[in-house]
This record gives sequence, structure tokens and C-alpha cells, in this order.
Amino acid sequence: MSLMITDECINCDVCEPECPNGAISQGDEIYVIDPNLCTECVGHYDTPQCQEVCPVDCILVGKEESKEELQERYAVLSGQKSASA
Repeated sequence: MSLMITDECINCDVCEPECPNGAISQGDEIYVIDPNLCTECVGHYDTPQCQEVCPVDCILVGKEESKEELQERYAVLSGQKSASA
């Protein structure tokens, strides 16, 4: 997992539409980030857009991932590379 939303989330709904990969969704109590879809906006933007718009700064790095790992995930998600390749 790259980014994660902490329990300080106020469910303001500003992060979800900003995610270019559709990785953010409403969870049981707070918004959640699907680690299989999150690329920290690598391939789309220079910085994670969810972090840019979050009014309470509750989106943090969960597990450090290299730029290469994130770029690889982006390539698979965008169809530039096969998941099995």
C-alpha cells in the first residue's frame, strides 16, 4: 500500500473525485484507498492529488513504495503493460 487514510478523515468527499485511478472509495466509517489501485498519482501528476485537497491532512504514506514500483502499477493499470509481464 502506498497511501492510506487515517481515522481523522471527516468524510468530506473531496479526495474521491481527485483520484485518477479510482482507488478511493467510501468505507464503512471513513474513506479508504485500495492499495492495488493507488500509484500516488505517478503517471498522472507530480504529487498525490488526494493529499493536495485533503482539508485535515489525514492521507499519509502507509508503506513506502519506490517510484519504480508505483510506475509499474501505473503501467499495468493504464494497459501499457500486462499484469503477468
